[in-house]
Order: sequence, then structure tokens, then C-alpha cells
Amino acid sequence: MTTAAGSSSFGTTCWWGFSPALDLQRECLESSMAHLCLSQDDLPELNILLVGSVDGRHVLRTMSQAHRWPRRRINFYIVENNLEALGRQLLFLSLALESPEKLGLQEKSEMFLELLGNSLIRSPTAAYLQEKSDLFVRYATDPDFQQRHLGAVDMSALKFKERDQLEGIFRFWRNPDPQAFPIARLWDLRVRQYLGTRYDARRGVCDWDLTMKLHERGARAIGGREFSRWRDTGVAFELREGVYDIPNKTLASGRLLRHKGELVPARGYWGDIGTGPYLPFGIESEEPSLLRTVNGIPAKSAQEISLYNVTALFHELAARARYTPPPPTSEVVSGAAPAQENPAPNPDPDFQDHKAVCPGPVRIHFLPLGCTARLPCRSQYHQLFHLLYFSCSMVHALTPELQLVSAPRATLITELTSFLPDVRKEQVDAFLDRVTAMAAGACFTRCGTPEGQNQAWARFQRQEERPGDPPPS
Repeated sequence: MTTAAGSSSFGTTCWWGFSPALDLQRECLESSMAHLCLSQDDLPELNILLVGSVDGRHVLRTMSQAHRWPRRRINFYIVENNLEALGRQLLFLSLALESPEKLGLQEKSEMFLELLGNSLIRSPTAAYLQEKSDLFVRYATDPDFQQRHLGAVDMSALKFKERDQLEGIFRFWRNPDPQAFPIARLWDLRVRQYLGTRYDARRGVCDWDLTMKLHERGARAIGGREFSRWRDTGVAFELREGVYDIPNKTLASGRLLRHKGELVPARGYWGDIGTGPYLPFGIESEEPSLLRTVNGIPAKSAQEISLYNVTALFHELAARARYTPPPPTSEVVSGAAPAQENPAPNPDPDFQDHKAVCPGPVRIHFLPLGCTARLPCRSQYHQLFHLLYFSCSMVHALTPELQLVSAPRATLITELTSFLPDVRKEQVDAFLDRVTAMAAGACFTRCGTPEGQNQAWARFQRQEERPGDPPPS
């Protein structure tokens, strides 16, 4: 997962996950739940470590479905390898917790998908991003202000240098100049560099990757037309009849490139151009009618499934009740909504209307970049985590020392490489073998797979030599 961006379709910066969103309370093993301790308010406390979750999809789904389970206090600890990913998760959390009076359910869901997976966005979405960027600059520089307005997020563990860099990222997001991030040209350069001599046959390559790889591995809901559009332009979701012409600056990241023998910093698009942002919400659903097929062809596209799932998630997060969709009308066709402008940003300098909706007893901790190896050295994390999640791009951080921060009988979930078109079937199997060996080094043994797309994850359980024994040092 660390190869050069030009030689692989997944690039060097992950912007979205390569597996569907999980309700982590559902996937946490009963034996792990049995070791929860009581918090100060006498609620069982579930501590979850997310390494490389990238887009916050697991946090959002777990939060939205928390009302389905016995009341618990949930602490998420998030580790990433780049600050842009942390910034995007802050954006998605802030959007998800926006009050219904400020942003309606439909507009919120559409904005989320645009910001998640589109290279180009509509002007109302760009206005919202610029507004939030002003707010996030203040979050990064004023911890007290951030706690008052988004108390569910704890950024206190970030280093001062990382806060300064986050401030720079947010200032770039609010830059209105489209030439600051010419994504259309950058996207085409990435595609040309990746395909090389196959560029003129890119439609055939796209069709092969979709039908012979993604469909065969369980992502049959992704349609040929939407996948081809995304491969060509980077626009995954066209949910309205508006104009998508403003660069999505949240997809920009920096790298060091060699120029005339020296390393120079460069900002560009170094993300995925092979799989697409359809996997997190677009290939599974609790609504069975969305997954039905007609003559072997899915009746709904990944875009329609994504919109329904995100709408249901945001509704459930706010109402603490399952989503019941309204009856279809003649104005809504194929998941596209009638054009509607977003309310103008509130110019109030004190941001009084930006206080987020309280998500219940949930706390989201942003940890320093790549700090997984340092966690075992901190006593506050000793035997803390009841569930640990590693993405396929960060599985190298799964080291034997992590047994020190794992609670007794803890659950470990690792994302696999099943949905990466560049990875052949035998390489997928080899990756699973490698992950299983790494998990065994940390005293975890294989115990089945989470529900849903079984090819997307592997699940393990922490083993002890004898009940009650402390973890080996």
C-alpha cells in the first residue's frame, strides 16, 4: 500500500475506505463486551481504536445505531498517517452533527457524498466548505472554543505542530481560487500516469476492472455508467441537476517529489483512481429492496444505495429511531433531487449557530499521526481497547506490542484488499495470511468475519494463556 502513486490505482493517500461501514458494537464479540468497565457516570465504557479508518464511516454508523444497543459510553481513538484525513473526518463529523434547523436531512446527505467522493462539487457545497473552514481554523487555534462548539471531539492529544499544519490545511480549503487545486488536470495526469500505454483503451480497462474484479468480489451494485464517469472525471455522485464545477479541495494533499535531484513539497491528488468511493455506503443496505436484481442486474445503482444509506444514517443519528423513507414522488427520479440552493452562510463572527447536536455519551479522540507504536509506552492506554480496527493501508502498524493496549478478550478487525483492482486473487489470499500471522504475534486468533461482505474483513480475538493472566510483556 506504499507504492508510488503513479504505479498503482489506489495511490499513496487514502480518502475513503475499501470496505462498507460497520456498526462496531455489532461486530465487537460478546466476550470482549463482558470486560467493559464502568465509567464515572456508571455506564459501561467501550473503547475503540481505529487505525487508518480514513473517512469516519465506522464512527458515524456506530454513533447512529447506538440507540439499538444497551446504553454505553463509547470512546473512539483515531490514528491516521496524514492530517488531511483527520481534517476530512472533522468535516464529516461536524456535518453529521449539524442541527436540522441549519441543514435539512436531504441537503446534508447530498453534501456528505459530494465531499466524500467527488473531485468537483456544486457551489452551495463549496460555500458550506468555506464556511466550515473558517470555523475549523478557530478550532485548531482555540481549544476552548472547539470544546464549546463540538464537544464530542477531543483534539488535545495532537501536537502543536500538527495543529499548526491543520490550520494551514483549513486555510487552503477556504481559498476560493479554483486554480489553487486544478483537480480536472491533476486527475487526468494521474490516470495517464497509471495507465500508460493503455490510456487510449481506458474504457475497456474500466469495464474489465468493474465486471471481472469488483463485481466478482461482491460489489455488483456498482453500475457501469457511474463507475466509468468516476474513472474519467472523479465525479462519483451526481445527485442533483446542478453544475459540478468547483474543485473539492478536501481531496488535496502534499507529497515530497524529487525535482532535479532535490525533494520539493508538492500539493496534488494522490488518491484512489481505481476502486471509487462507492464501497463505504453503496454496496450493502439494511433495506432489502435496494439490493434486488432484475434479470440478474441490480435494480438500484451504488449512488442510489449510498444516498439512502447516508440519509438513513443521519436520520437515525438525530432522531434515535430507524429511518422510514417517504413515499416516492414524480419529482424524484433515479435518486436525483430537484435543484435547491443551500441557505447562505451565517456571517456571525462568533459562530453562535454552529454548536453541534449532542450525539449522546460519545467521545472522539484524535491522536497524533502514526502514534500506534507509541501507545504501549503510555500507561493510560494499558489494556484499554476492547476493539481494534486496522485498515489495509495501515496494517503494518499491527505489531506484537499492541497486546499491551488490548483489553482481555479484545476484538481485532482488519480490512482486507479484496476490492483493490490491482491486487490479484492470490495476492488477496497472501495478504490475509500475512495479516493472520501479524495478529498471532499480538496474541489474536482468527474467529470468523463481521456480517455483510465477508471478503472485506477478517476478525480476530485476543487470547490469554489462562483466564485472568496479564498480557505478556
